[in-house]
Amino acid sequence: MALSRKDKTYFEQWESFKANTFRATPVDLNESAVDKAKRIKALEANDEEWFKYYFPNFYTSEPAKFHKKSTKLVMNNPEFYIVRSWSRELAKSARTMMEVIKLGLTGKKKNVLLISATLDDSERLLLPYKSIFESNNRIINDYGTQESINNWTSTEFITRSGVSFRAIGAGQSPRGTRNNASRPDVILIDDIDTDVDCRNPETIQKKYEWIEQALIPTRSISVPLLIIACGNIIAKYCCITEMGKKADAWEVVNIRDKNGKSSWPEKNTEEMIDRALKPISTSSQQKEYYNNPIRIGKIFKKAQYSKCPPLKSCEHVLIYADPATSNKDKSASSRKSVGVIGFKNNNFYLYKVWLDGMNQSTFVTNLYAASDYVKEAGVDVFKIWIENNSLQDPFWEQVIKPLIKATGKQLGKTVLYMSLDKRSKGDKFMRIEGTIEPIYQQGALFFNESEIKNPHMERMEEEFVGVDPNSKMMDGPDMLEGGIWIIKNLSAKEGSQYFVGKISNRKY
Repeated sequence: MALSRKDKTYFEQWESFKANTFRATPVDLNESAVDKAKRIKALEANDEEWFKYYFPNFYTSEPAKFHKKSTKLVMNNPEFYIVRSWSRELAKSARTMMEVIKLGLTGKKKNVLLISATLDDSERLLLPYKSIFESNNRIINDYGTQESINNWTSTEFITRSGVSFRAIGAGQSPRGTRNNASRPDVILIDDIDTDVDCRNPETIQKKYEWIEQALIPTRSISVPLLIIACGNIIAKYCCITEMGKKADAWEVVNIRDKNGKSSWPEKNTEEMIDRALKPISTSSQQKEYYNNPIRIGKIFKKAQYSKCPPLKSCEHVLIYADPATSNKDKSASSRKSVGVIGFKNNNFYLYKVWLDGMNQSTFVTNLYAASDYVKEAGVDVFKIWIENNSLQDPFWEQVIKPLIKATGKQLGKTVLYMSLDKRSKGDKFMRIEGTIEPIYQQGALFFNESEIKNPHMERMEEEFVGVDPNSKMMDGPDMLEGGIWIIKNLSAKEGSQYFVGKISNRKY
């Protein structure tokens, strides 16, 4: 819903912003027309000087090298797609605003769309633009009055120089967005991701599809389009990460550089950064200032990595598999998983994991890969268990079981011998908490440090530390719970059933 002027406090703040802009931009009323034209020409030839003159209340510190480099890309490439994952306090929105206003005032761009997570958010981001056109004395003095009598609202306006601006919330229809005959030639996307949305991959997928299928196609094929997306990487999978993959340039700039020094020392000193980060948790620091989202759940604060003992030295070795019934390669709602778990000296070790959205054929192939991994480690005796409650049993009989035989024959391998975990499983979170949490608290659960950079183990870690009653992505920890439960209850056969079939060395 659009903002209302009944919100007195909010609009008082913006009236104050306008007043500050007015006071910060005095002009020389005695300047001659010739001198004025020369000054404007000189300023327009130098982006940084233009920003400094027209935006003295924003341009309060000398820019860093990455600022200047990024601005050159934007100002010199009419057709360009750039994603700015700059940390907080690195002025990504302010610099973008200065660039876009210059492009508009100098006639290089005509139709600007500003998009954020909601219409209210977009409106708030558009208000500085509107207020600057209304009250920046230097812009008014050099480029004329910008505020028009008509077409001048908080969500959409057209300047007297003919540049249109429109605020749109994610998911709203951008179709029909025109300035006379001109389609959008600038798309600004700012803070499109939210923490709530990033907890649901399906929501992110839909939002990103809207960007690609509804927003960007509002352009004209024959007119250069500038896309600028500003946003931190607040989740491993979010709109910013997906846009970054497609962009001409994806700039990831943290509050400190790779050497541990301030990325913008002209503004943020080391002491200032230390003071700002001190009261903030590590996970919040990493997400907001280092583009490194770490989800911390209510139970597991981190995954403990360690060098694992030789697999063949373990007292128990188990492969546990958790199939999802979907046959999609990339499912946003569930993942299939296969894990190799070892037990030694009262410690549990996750040696290797396959965790991803995968079709049934890939899942079964990974079962054979897990078996090969264990055999290559010199383990002679191990068991393979697969989750198979009453709801999954028809799926096992009709799909997985025949596929295991067919895949074994195709790979030229001996058919795998399975045990079925037929436990009646209740709430996933409660099971994970009840089985794994006591072991975790005793420091008896370790992930294989040699797998730390494996994407499957990375997904496992992300799901593990994100275990929460409201989390929808706990397929890896659910698999681990099943394997640990089996190891702890090897002597109890209740709730289990062996795969009926004769073991043989015959190749299928």
